[in-house]
Amino acid sequence: MKICTWNVNSLNVRLPHVTDWLAQHQPDILVLQELKLEHDKFPVAALNMMGWQCAWSGQKTYNGVAIISRHAIKDVHTGLPALPDDPQQRVIAATVNGVRVVNVYCVNGESLDSEKFAYKRQWFAALTDFIRQQMQQYPKLVLLGDFNIAPTDDDVYDPEKWREHIHCSSEERAWFQALLDLGLTDCLRHVHPTGAHYTWWDYRGAMFQRKLGLRIDHILATAALRDVLRDVQIDTEARAKERPSDHAPVFALFDSAS
Repeated sequence: MKICTWNVNSLNVRLPHVTDWLAQHQPDILVLQELKLEHDKFPVAALNMMGWQCAWSGQKTYNGVAIISRHAIKDVHTGLPALPDDPQQRVIAATVNGVRVVNVYCVNGESLDSEKFAYKRQWFAALTDFIRQQMQQYPKLVLLGDFNIAPTDDDVYDPEKWREHIHCSSEERAWFQALLDLGLTDCLRHVHPTGAHYTWWDYRGAMFQRKLGLRIDHILATAALRDVLRDVQIDTEARAKERPSDHAPVFALFDSAS
């Protein structure tokens, strides 16, 4: 089973990239973040014609998440129960072939002294509660998406430059660890324990060409899936295309996941 996450940074702009990637890689599941389009503008007809099932939660201009699959998508849920009035569309969960898929576009936070960081703190607490509840129901669960957290210094091109800055602060890393402490495994680090494996590169300063990035897109899995995990890869070729997202797709391969 091939499960992929990709922050596309506007599906309107990147739809040709997405459809080409689906045709080339044929994943079982592709989850998207930062759709940046209204709910009724999602290109469901075009994707259905290609044979893909879709579930999505759109939002004008900002945010937005989607699950695309070759298999039936069941029991769809959006949002976080602990934040029922949150207007930001950042979470969509569904069951596909017996696997609970939770797609997240986590809050950026802007800077450690901003109101947006206070929202990020509240949001991650709500996410952790939600995942704890979901794991009680679904032994086969994958939590994936853009977390806007680089978990360790190995996930940052210049740890000293980023130390205690947004995405790399001790507090944010503790939130990420709290998710792992629920019983989740960071799939990429399970397969590749060391080394630089980046998923995001700033558009400015030729950061991608200079290989200066962060690993902020993650695939976390419960033990039932970790035990059948075969590989995790980052498709940097997608980031090298013309007019790319600033994120690359990340995908995990599982044996007998369903």
